Amino acid sequence: MSAYGPINRAVSEGKPLPTKLWAIDSTLTQPNYVTTHHLTISSALRLEGLLDYLCAIFAQEVDDGFTYPQEGPIDRTTFDGYFFAADVIVAIVGEIGQREGKEGDIETDIATVQGLRPWHECIAGFYYIKPNYPGRSSHICNAGFVVPPAQRSKGYGSILAKSFVKYAPALGYQGSVFNLVYANNHASIKLWERLNFTKAGIIPRAGRLKRRDGQGEEYVDAIIYYKSFVDECRVLSAEL
Repeated sequence: MSAYGPINRAVSEGKPLPTKLWAIDSTLTQPNYVTTHHLTISSALRLEGLLDYLCAIFAQEVDDGFTYPQEGPIDRTTFDGYFFAADVIVAIVGEIGQREGKEGDIETDIATVQGLRPWHECIAGFYYIKPNYPGRSSHICNAGFVVPPAQRSKGYGSILAKSFVKYAPALGYQGSVFNLVYANNHASIKLWERLNFTKAGIIPRAGRLKRRDGQGEEYVDAIIYYKSFVDECRVLSAEL
């Protein structure tokens, strides 16, 4: 639920977008690629244990109180309605030494690349893409990103961000707005500015966040970021 009430997806659910392979710098003992997979609630429900795992990670992120504005417990019904209101991208860590081919679209699916691994071992991160506004402004999207604590500081956040600017226009969105990038979230700020997002404004004292030293809470400003996907949409339209 938003200030506008329920917001429906901008486009009807259709064929999933292609899986993409992304190379990462790594050592010989670490995976050297990640694949990203387009899911909806209907396809996610067919993957045993996935939604429960994603919900648990998101609930912990909310409870930590550093990056999302929500408060209180997050159950599956709440998570499914919020995170899977439209489209979700899930990144899967590749198997060590098994990368094949170049970066870009590949023919595989999330169950295949998961293999026999439990979700907590192979999910590098995940994010939703959905309209930021209803109706006549639903061509502008919003996204929310989560990297599990065990997968941080490995470059996966950067891959999620780069994949977003590919998937969002492919879903038909002409631009993106991030409403609440808290000013103390330095890693996120660095990612979006590296990808040429525009700082559209600042909301003073927008978040009442937990302090990272555990000493209570503090009010933190939030940055609004915007990026146009109009040129990307024109290219995609020309390729059809």
